[in-house]
Amino acid sequence: MKEKKIVIIAAAGFGTRMNNTVPKQFLLINGVPCIVHTINAFLKEWNDAEFIITLPAEEFDRWEKIKKKFLKKIPIKITKGGATRFHSVKNGLKLVHEKGIVAVQDACRPFVNELLLKRCYETALEKGNAVPAIELKDSIREVFKETNKHRQRSKYKIVQTPQCFDSEVIKNAYKQTFNESFTDDASVVESSGIRINLVEGDPSNFKITTMLDLITAEKLLETKAY
Repeated sequence: MKEKKIVIIAAAGFGTRMNNTVPKQFLLINGVPCIVHTINAFLKEWNDAEFIITLPAEEFDRWEKIKKKFLKKIPIKITKGGATRFHSVKNGLKLVHEKGIVAVQDACRPFVNELLLKRCYETALEKGNAVPAIELKDSIREVFKETNKHRQRSKYKIVQTPQCFDSEVIKNAYKQTFNESFTDDASVVESSGIRINLVEGDPSNFKITTMLDLITAEKLLETKAY
């Protein structure tokens, strides 16, 4: 069984932690914008996918120049991002008109690979959704107002993207009213009463958030060590 693949790239943020006037999804990594690396990573394995990108309205012109230079022949739809990730993805889902598997991906997570995509896609086909997650390496503590307490890290996971869902499942979930607990797509779908299926993620599939992440990404792309 094969379903249509739709990739929604969440690229409406400004990356304030990067301390740069250029939104981090457009920062160059070895001469190529981060978002282009992310899209190309999908194209290597899902060359039949449909792409939808959510962007700040003021960045549409910048995106068109990037697309013309790096992704000229790739059909990509764009839509305006919202005040939160929830609202941005909701806008992206309005452009999904066919049944299939929807993969929601962070624009600044350019190291998705074949095995991870295979796991996510096949699990979403079988069970309706798939969310990649990896083990915590460090000890963790829960912080309260005036104290803190050790927690057992084996009971927790770090969640990654792409988070993949049956299109009808995710579109129905996004009919809900926004809640501040909606930090990713899995939390939205879970709130609609759907059980989330975790699949094995990949430590190299990290999200570029800080300048150190950007430097690490440059080295990885230079050496192909991922």
